[in-house]
Amino acid sequence: MRGDDLAEPGVQGITGTRQTGHRELTWFSDLFGTYLGPWATDDAQFYIGGAVGIDSLSLLWLAGNSQARIAVVAPGTVAQQPAEARQAIDRCRDRIAEIIELGAGELRTPAYHARNRYMVDRAQMVIGFPLEGPEGTSGTWQTINYAALQGKPRLIVPV
Repeated sequence: MRGDDLAEPGVQGITGTRQTGHRELTWFSDLFGTYLGPWATDDAQFYIGGAVGIDSLSLLWLAGNSQARIAVVAPGTVAQQPAEARQAIDRCRDRIAEIIELGAGELRTPAYHARNRYMVDRAQMVIGFPLEGPEGTSGTWQTINYAALQGKPRLIVPV
């Protein structure tokens, strides 16, 4: 089965760097307004990983600036996520339609790759926010490249 067999129209997956301290929060808010805003319609859905960085910032932005359906995907459980990520999830609990805990016992690279594939397989397109610079081997680029292999559109916005 190809990943696009699972995807529904209007569903986006968000992936991005955990390293966001080099920019002001207002910079990310403006960025999300430009690059998430057009996709954040009332009938849209977003899959977001439950980590810090872009995951938490995009969750907070979508919860506060759209009526889109939000699903948070954790590779293990939400309780295993860093405190900052758990706080963002708690803060947006009333706007999160679904929390998906994939149940990985160990939060190592295979668990994150499984989470990333889960989101891409269910998304119609992927919006990626990699750290500025050359393409690397980060989880963000792994997710973007997996989407490419699935033939899914990608919007890549370096941060």
